[in-house]
Amino acid sequence: MSLYDDAVLVLKGYEDQEELRQAYLDHLEAHPDGMWKACTAGHITASALVIDPEQGRVLLTLHKKLRMWLQMGGHCEPEDTDLEGAALREAMEESGIQQGLTLIPGGPVRLDRHPIPPPCHCHFDVQYAVLAPPGAVQEISEESLDLRWFAYEEVAGVADESVVRLLEATRARL
Repeated sequence: MSLYDDAVLVLKGYEDQEELRQAYLDHLEAHPDGMWKACTAGHITASALVIDPEQGRVLLTLHKKLRMWLQMGGHCEPEDTDLEGAALREAMEESGIQQGLTLIPGGPVRLDRHPIPPPCHCHFDVQYAVLAPPGAVQEISEESLDLRWFAYEEVAGVADESVVRLLEATRARL
């Protein structure tokens, strides 16, 4: 199965955010290349919130280009076979935690469509959450200016509403 086919199946099985979910499916139907960065009409991205529920904290990255505290995530790559794998790969790459990250079961936690600077128009982000292993040690990647753990109650003070909603949805699922 292709990454495109996996994305369609994941989105068809996602039961929340009906209108937005349908917009993602419509986009993919209209753009067979809608999984890839080269699709300037917009493209699917995969992200993951790294969470440590035992200590009540999340790991956020200060994105180098956007200069915003965000969850780990980014573009799908040709070697990705499914969205879950793409989200987990991004979490590992951007957090530096190479062992022990595990996806929270149940598929995507949220969807978030947001505009991005030209030449593209928007990201259709499929958002997952991953549990950090006990004692996880992060390491800054080349894509980040900083990488830091934040207590749940600190997130609203440093990140935008998208990250806050992702944290809320993740906590509701735990």
